[in-house]
Amino acid sequence: MAEYLEISKLSVSFDGFKAVSDVDLTVLSGDLRFLIGPNGAGKTTLIDAITGLTPATGSARKSGTELIGRKVHQIARLGVGRTFQTASVFEQLTVLQNLDIAAGAGRSALTLLRRRTSVLPAIEEALEITGLTDLRDKPAGVLAHGQKQWLEIGMLLVQNAAVLLLDEPVAGMSAEEREETGNLLRRIGKDRVIIVVEHDMDFMRAFANSVTVLAGGRVLSEGTVEAVQADPKVQEVYLGTAAAGELPPTTEQEEEAADAGAR
Repeated sequence: MAEYLEISKLSVSFDGFKAVSDVDLTVLSGDLRFLIGPNGAGKTTLIDAITGLTPATGSARKSGTELIGRKVHQIARLGVGRTFQTASVFEQLTVLQNLDIAAGAGRSALTLLRRRTSVLPAIEEALEITGLTDLRDKPAGVLAHGQKQWLEIGMLLVQNAAVLLLDEPVAGMSAEEREETGNLLRRIGKDRVIIVVEHDMDFMRAFANSVTVLAGGRVLSEGTVEAVQADPKVQEVYLGTAAAGELPPTTEQEEEAADAGAR
């Protein structure tokens, strides 16, 4: 059965302030969904709620199993994983050892530090799909910024995460790393639910299958990249930020108008 994440009337309040308000959102496996919106829109709070880091009301179901009210480790065991803007890897340990720990291979601390003679198939697959096979014996601390993010994604893969919630995965990456990351998400997203919280609109336009826009803790718009960019409500929310590249012009006519204004 195909995996899915179904969110219904999900709300998060902090001291009376509603950071997320009655959000409805359904994402199916194979649909690379980007979650965008201005700062303070509630994007990270939403994925914190789904993963148990923040108390919430409403419902978030992974393929029918309720997540709200469960503890963080219980949600992780159900196959829901997330990354943060700064990769959480063990920098003193090798790439292989990081994946080994994530896979829960049950090795003691002593045997973990020894060079192993065999590698779990799931780890071999994660190394290959993330492009880290040749770096398997390198300490994670020497990896490039993008490679650390790929390692963290690999650590979720070996945990059999079927729902991946990625918080600004390409922040600080080079153009080449962003391209590699987008291709990685396409590869792993074919049979997984992936939601990407992102501010990089060029990255979103290049790789998103669909987009959900949050503003003021609510869903403002949802659909294809083209439909969302053409939505007047979205244009109004992003007014004043387009010059910074957050929301590019949506049509050739608008591009011409912007150029004329610059002249």
